[in-house]
Formats: sequence, structure tokens, C-alpha cells
Amino acid sequence: MYSVQTLRRHWAEQIAEQVARRCRERGVCVINGGLSVSGLQHVGRLRGEVVMNDVIRRILEQNYGIRVKQYLTLYTVDPWKGKERQLAEFRDREAARRYVDWPLERVPDPYGCHSSWVEHYWEDFGKYLGEFAHEITVVTTGQLYRESDKMRHFIKMAIERRLQVIQVLNRYRSRNPYPQDYIPFEPICRSCGRVGHAKVIEIDVDRDYVAYRCECGYEGKSSIREGKLPWRIEWVAIWYVLNVDFEPYGKDHATPGGSRDSASELARAVFNIDPPVGEWYEWVGYVKGGRDVGDMGSSDFIGFTPREWLEVAEPEVLRYHYLVHDPHKRVVLGLENVYTYVDQYDRAERIYYEIEEPSPAEREYIDVVKKSYEYAQLKPLPREPPFQLPYLHAVALVQTLPETDNIDLLLEHAIKRLRMTKLLTRDLDEYSLERLKSRLLRARNWVNKYAPEQYRIKVVDVIPQDRLRDVSKTVIEKIKMLIERLETLQDWSDEAIKEAMKSIPKENRSVEREFFRVLYIAFFGRDSGPRIAPYMAVLGREFVLSRLRELVRLCQS
Repeated sequence: MYSVQTLRRHWAEQIAEQVARRCRERGVCVINGGLSVSGLQHVGRLRGEVVMNDVIRRILEQNYGIRVKQYLTLYTVDPWKGKERQLAEFRDREAARRYVDWPLERVPDPYGCHSSWVEHYWEDFGKYLGEFAHEITVVTTGQLYRESDKMRHFIKMAIERRLQVIQVLNRYRSRNPYPQDYIPFEPICRSCGRVGHAKVIEIDVDRDYVAYRCECGYEGKSSIREGKLPWRIEWVAIWYVLNVDFEPYGKDHATPGGSRDSASELARAVFNIDPPVGEWYEWVGYVKGGRDVGDMGSSDFIGFTPREWLEVAEPEVLRYHYLVHDPHKRVVLGLENVYTYVDQYDRAERIYYEIEEPSPAEREYIDVVKKSYEYAQLKPLPREPPFQLPYLHAVALVQTLPETDNIDLLLEHAIKRLRMTKLLTRDLDEYSLERLKSRLLRARNWVNKYAPEQYRIKVVDVIPQDRLRDVSKTVIEKIKMLIERLETLQDWSDEAIKEAMKSIPKENRSVEREFFRVLYIAFFGRDSGPRIAPYMAVLGREFVLSRLRELVRLCQS
């Protein structure tokens, strides 16, 4: 774990330094990540295999002048487990049980819109890779087994050196050791279609085939291109075939004596391969309905996809969230809370451009905040700070503007309102203009899809007077004081309005609750709602003051 002192230097730079020592002499480096497309391709899978790798690539290229090739390997020959949640994707789950232990790439698409299970569930992840990383070459183990001569050569080595393979692996398999006649290759049965259920009984590596007997009773022959290696050997094979220099891995592989340790020993002792530099990372948790429901999981269909994230927030926000945290620390994400992640990113931006001072605690790791913001970018940053519309301001704005499906018209209305309310006092460059459009569109999507009920509001045309019976004199006086404070504001902004409200002397809880209840009734016709300052900011000084004066009049009548 990285200490606060260590964190004064970004963790990605520390990893990149290790990788550079390995690759500097050659001047080239290969980075790889691995995923099994067993179901929902959630955003947690971006953390190590995509974002971490992309940033380390950037540091290697910029700081060390090393050319980098970045791969993402999809394990598509892994057996389909047929978990209840996977079976539930099919209309006829009982009929789908026949696909259990089929290679993933051979399982049909439950919805019939793609050629296979893999193609279907990869779309909402693979289609958006370019939003979260620079150029990535995606390869599948299916392709490597069928097409790569290096993979064919490695399989032959594994079979020829099987006694050494067994000796190493059995050190990690004390409860269920491999027998001495074990042959490390798993054919795909031509009869039942399963992988991992057939025992190899004869080999002919010169002619690239094995004979096997499957548990289903079928006996036959298979090319070594029609099957797979056991997992730990397969991992080493990927390192060999792609010449991998760095590869992150999930915490499940990081336990002492686990798969990473055994694969590393296999690489060195049997195949004379120097294992790549590695770094483990924690899983990403998923929060829904205000509750942490556990770690995101592909075959369990827990979490949400990159496509769903991009509907409501910029990719740089998620990159920043992953980069500012130690990779060994669990982070939790939920679409209902997306505005909090955007707020953290926006604050990092203000600190980066020195618009806002960091807190005393933040000064301990201020370089990490700045570097994380910088590394989160996939496009060059402007020299001057771009216009920043806070997410909740955007949420308020899209609900107080005329409804339209035309995003350009929405942008036009928004700019007009922002200028009118003095939240925008300068001309927007192209970068800021595109960013504002993006923020408005994503905020509108969030309101429509994921926002908690309190954030879904509509400003009432007329204050419902029947809801204002028996308002106390104390509350009326507080509203008058609020009007006085707001009338003197030079800066009509969220923060200024919030400070004006905080400057009003506080009463007991009952009075404070009544005060805010009356404000919500005046603007939204309901007893509660979101933070009201952003809405006052985007509604504008004249409207807000006029509405508050009308509120006082109605309360006193």
C-alpha cells in the first residue's frame, strides 16, 4: 500500500519506473490486460486493464521515450459456467443448460442480435474503449489458438515439458495434484461441445493433434488449435505469444501461492520466460439504492457498463476517480451518485488551474491530485481554465429550460440563461462550448434515468398558497433576512447564495426544517428537494427575489 509520503509521487509513475528499467534497453514495451467475457462488461473492468495500462503507457512514452504496444486480451475459450444469472439471460433457461462448459465464444447470443454471447456482451464495453484509452489492440484467445504459430509452438512446448509443468503446478495443488500421466491440454469435444471434460490419451505433436476421451463417452481426435491450455499455463502462453512486459491483475490472483505466483514460477522454471512486471488492483464495488451491493461482477451481472456511464458523465471523470485512488483501495460506484464524482473531478480541475486552494489535508498529496487530473485527460488541455458548469447546476438548468430534443437549441437556451444570471460572463471557446453541451446532455440523461426523486423537480408557475398556512413569524423573518442578503450579492452564484443562506442566524431544528420546507414549496410546490442554491443561481436574481417577496406577502396575508 502506498503511504501518504509515497503518494506525493503518483503511483502510476512508480510502476512506470519499474517497467522502464525492464524495457529501456530495447526501447520498446508491451502492455497487456486480460478479461473474460462471461457476462456484463462493467466499468470496474476499466480500472486496471484499460485506464492503469493507458496511463503507464503515456508515462513510458513521454518520460522515457519508450515505444509502447498496448493489448487487451479477451479470454473467449474459457468455459461458460452457466450460473443462474447467466442462464436467466435466455428465455428458456433449462434449454440453455446445454451450453454449460462450452467455450464462451461458441455460446449463442441469448437475444439473437449478435453472432455469439461474447459479441453481444462485449459491445457495450469494446465499442467505447476509445473514450477511456488511447489505441488498444484487442485480441482473443480464440484467435491466438487458431491463428498464432507462436501459440502453437508454446502448446507443443507445454506438452513436451509436461513432467516439469506437473512438478511446478503440483506445488500449488497439494489437495488435488495432477497425476504423472496428465497432459496439459483441454480439447473441445466434438460431440458435447464442452471444454475441460476430455482427457488426452494420445499425442502427436509433430502432426499437431491429440486423441481424447470425453466424459460424455465420445472418443476422437482434435487439432491442438481446437482447445485450450489450463488457466495458469494459458496465462504464461499469453506472456510468451505477446512478449508482455507489464500486466495488471485483480486481487484474486495476488494472494501468496495464488495463480500469479504459480504462473510466474512456471514461466521461469519451465519456459525460461521472465514474467512481466505486475501490479494488483482492488475490485470496484457497486452501490444501488444507497446500498453497497458488493463488488461488480461479470457473470453475476452486477454493475453497469461504460456505455451507461458515458450517458451521464464524461470519461475523464471516471479515469480521474480511478487514478486519484491507490489501486489497492476499493472504490464504490453508482450511477445515482454520479454528480459527486463529477464534483470531485471539477474540484481537481480548479486546483490544477490554481483557481481554488487545496485544503491543508490535500496539500500532503496535492501533486497526486494534479497529476491524476492531468493523466485523466485524453486530449490536450487548454492553457487557460475552461468554463466549468457544476453538475448540479446543469441538472437544475436542464429542468428549468424549455423542453427540446434539439441539443443545439438546448445549448442556445442554456447560454442565454447563464448570461442572464451572470453565471457566464465571457465568450466561450470551442473547448468550453463542447464541454458545456456535453455536460447539459449528460445531466439531462441522469435526471431522466438515475437521479433520486429529490433531484427531479419542476419550478411551479404560481406559489400554492394553500400549502402556506400557519407559517411562523420566525420563519417569515428568516425569509426576509434571506432577501436582504441576496439583494446585496455582487456575485450571483451557487457558492455566494449558499454563503448568504448560512449567514442567517440559525434557530432550532423545527424552525430550520420549516424554513426550508417553505422555500421548497415556493419554488417547487413540494416539501423537500435538492440543494436549493444551484436552482436559485440558474433561475436568476430577479426571478428568485420576486418569488421570495411574493412568498413573504402570501405568508403574511
